[in-house]
Amino acid sequence: MGWYEHELGWPVAGSPPGLVTGARFDALDVPAEAGFAMLSRFSRPEQLGPVALDGHRIRLLVAAGSAEELPGLLEWLEWGGIALDLAALGSGSLMRAPAHPEWVRREAAYDRSAPVWLRPPRPGFDVESAVPALRVSDLADGSGVPVGLTALVAALATACHRITLRTRAQDQPWAFSYASRMVAGTRPRSLTS
Repeated sequence: MGWYEHELGWPVAGSPPGLVTGARFDALDVPAEAGFAMLSRFSRPEQLGPVALDGHRIRLLVAAGSAEELPGLLEWLEWGGIALDLAALGSGSLMRAPAHPEWVRREAAYDRSAPVWLRPPRPGFDVESAVPALRVSDLADGSGVPVGLTALVAALATACHRITLRTRAQDQPWAFSYASRMVAGTRPRSLTS
């Protein structure tokens, strides 16, 4: 755990040690399927901050304070009142710490349930400037602009909702939403007249 504390300056607590969220970063927590769908949309590593896989969940590091902004942001994006499997780890939470990126094979051989970095943090690079936030600004080293928190949450909410719709369609094969009928080319009458 010394890598997190000494090289990255991230606080660690608990037993087994976990990364403290809310101090340097928060984490968005989504099902792995939704996380991988979203990662395919933002393929350049500099667009997002660090991303970890923990079992069947993906955790995306975002700016500290984002967990508190999430409910209002979802409401503003018109996802309020819709059950999404999208949560945030903020102040007072712990995130299981993935192994150092160079030690992943050794850790995976020892514990297959151990979290791993899909996009690891970069030592010597300030995490606050690399994670999505409500305010988007140029990175200090001039390498570009990360995706804003609004765009990231919108993409994650859409991916989570698609999973929910697909699951419900399997449980109720005759239930179709207007959106699924539009995609299938069978528009409802109210939209054809």
